[in-house]
Amino acid sequence: MTRDNLAKLALLAALIGGTSYVLAWGMNLPPAWDLAWKGTGVGFLALYAGLRAKSLDGWLLTAVMVFGMLGDVLLGVNFIAGALAFLVGHLVAIGLYLRNRRPALTRSQLALAVLLVPATVTIAYLLPTDRAQAPGIAIYTAGVAAMAACAWISRFPRLWTGLGAIFFLVSDLLIFARMGPIQPGFTVGLAVWGLYLAGQVMICLGVSGTLADDAV
Repeated sequence: MTRDNLAKLALLAALIGGTSYVLAWGMNLPPAWDLAWKGTGVGFLALYAGLRAKSLDGWLLTAVMVFGMLGDVLLGVNFIAGALAFLVGHLVAIGLYLRNRRPALTRSQLALAVLLVPATVTIAYLLPTDRAQAPGIAIYTAGVAAMAACAWISRFPRLWTGLGAIFFLVSDLLIFARMGPIQPGFTVGLAVWGLYLAGQVMICLGVSGTLADDAV
């Protein structure tokens, strides 16, 4: 089987594993099984990115997905460890996007990128009912918001990578909203997971597709 066919199988496995994970919520599985299932979505995206990687940027994308998978799994073991794994992934993604900055930006595009970080950090800081959690949440949100802003000004397609990064950011804001004004429930959980998974898939496909075009 060719490398390209293996990559396609990895992408299919990511979509099946990630979307089907919702079924695990009502199964009362042992924690290890639940976390393993949870990790399949972005874990197979990491495999997909690695199979398609042909440059430093391709391996940076792979690292972003690996740290995303680690974040998914570690959140179920230790919340701080999971958040740190995601934060490292965001920093790697920022490096990837800054290496691939768009040569020219309109004023509206630049304004969105500049305003995104302070606006979302402020929102995140105000969300939790437990005010002791607010500073840490704000610091983490600064990382994911900076990642989304850098994705938006990168040369990667905005309807894939840029919008996917925004989906990721909104998913995190919904998580923090469950610590405050929004009542946790299945619908909110579905929105959190759906936006996150869609965002990671869109980021991965947008970046890898552009890098593949570069190699032609």
